[in-house]
Amino acid sequence: MLSIIVAVAENNVIGKDNDLIWHLPRDLKHFKETTRGHYIIMGRKTFESNGRPLPNRTNVVITRDKNYSAEGCIVVHTLEEAIKEAQSDSEAFIIGGGKIYELALPLVDRIYLTKIHHSFEGDTYFPEIDMANWVVTDKRDFEADEKNEYPFSILVLDRKKV
Repeated sequence: MLSIIVAVAENNVIGKDNDLIWHLPRDLKHFKETTRGHYIIMGRKTFESNGRPLPNRTNVVITRDKNYSAEGCIVVHTLEEAIKEAQSDSEAFIIGGGKIYELALPLVDRIYLTKIHHSFEGDTYFPEIDMANWVVTDKRDFEADEKNEYPFSILVLDRKKV
């Protein structure tokens, strides 16, 4: 199975200046728990914004730069190569950024979508999801609290079978 995991503002913003805009520890915990032990596939900018390979996962970095290397990561040059690298995993995760999400959206079986109930200024957006192709199979709502500044919902969307 190939999945996307993403946190999106109400206006589809996912980042600004190659970084996250919000800090939601409960969502970060969800990300860690969901992706632990799996392949995570990301673009070079996303990898560099993390600053290191994410622990307890197999990190796959996509870049057009044939000379790029990232210690502790598998470096590939296309999304197709990344998917092939991860094919032994029961569920591999696309974790960003914007361009990689755009390329992967037509290919994935599931989306783990954190919807932040707030709009933000940003420069990177998640593509529009055509809900005619998806069914919500799980939804959990979280209120803002002392650690999580904004209310948010975590949804699991499964692609409708044709």
